[in-house]
Amino acid sequence: PYGRHSRKDWGPIISNRLAWFLMEFPSLLVFIFCFLFGPNGIQPLTWIFFALYVFHYTNRALVWPWRTRTSGKHMPLVIAVMAIFFNLVNGFTNGYYFSAFSRIYTWDWLTDARFIIGAILYGGGTFLNWWSDQILLNLRKGGKKGYFIPEKGLFRWVSCPNFMGEIIQWTGFAVMTWSPAALVFALWTFYNLVPRALAHHKWYRLTFPDYPPERKAIIPFIL
Repeated sequence: PYGRHSRKDWGPIISNRLAWFLMEFPSLLVFIFCFLFGPNGIQPLTWIFFALYVFHYTNRALVWPWRTRTSGKHMPLVIAVMAIFFNLVNGFTNGYYFSAFSRIYTWDWLTDARFIIGAILYGGGTFLNWWSDQILLNLRKGGKKGYFIPEKGLFRWVSCPNFMGEIIQWTGFAVMTWSPAALVFALWTFYNLVPRALAHHKWYRLTFPDYPPERKAIIPFIL
């Protein structure tokens, strides 16, 4: 329960910006360390996976907290601590895997259907996530406060296209790497964000009587 769902009965709270930094930065550090100093070193192709992972977490830890307009909003400390634990494990397993099993990623992997399909999904999901986040940020331009109904982009069809984009992004990463560590990350992303999208959708409907009735939570026309 954080953001619009934040509750006071979850103990001490910290600012949203600090929470996002504390949650995401450990994954960045641990992944880089395990990737660079793992057991078997690295192969040239694995630098692509390195760049994609680091790109995402650099944005989440060092850019997003200061772009998001969450002044005055807080998060329970216990939520941040749980996220830190997950991100430490996630950074370790993915960084270690790409080092320990880097030899399976020869140059032929670039023409493998798994790599190509996964790269398309990753790129499309990343774009959708960023685009949707920007639409939400634009709702509060000019110092506006409170919540508004987003109408642009895929918000016409779902309440949380940003979450849908992130699920597609990490599904693509799992496909392009064909890695069990990345698969676990993709599954966790799905099982974390789908319930949150449903909660957002319910909140929108309760808060705005004129909320579009045909809009779904996260999957157009389905869910």
